Amino acid sequence: MALADNVSHNIFTTRQAKNLSQAALAKKSKISVSYVSMLERGMRVPPLETLETIAKALGVPPLDLIQKPAGKAAGRARK
Repeated sequence: MALADNVSHNIFTTRQAKNLSQAALAKKSKISVSYVSMLERGMRVPPLETLETIAKALGVPPLDLIQKPAGKAAGRARK
């Protein structure tokens, strides 16, 4: 499992767990909705500064967005 796959999966699942829309996360992170979508689909990999900003917006430590998800394989968040 690639680190980029972990990041895309974790952004998606954490956002969903926090009941945030992509638009709400984008607004809190000061990035575009399309960029959030690309991150969640694994089409882009965020720089560390952006990853930190997203983590703050989600209220989680940045490491939570990088680590391999517990339990099952991450893969891409959505197809």
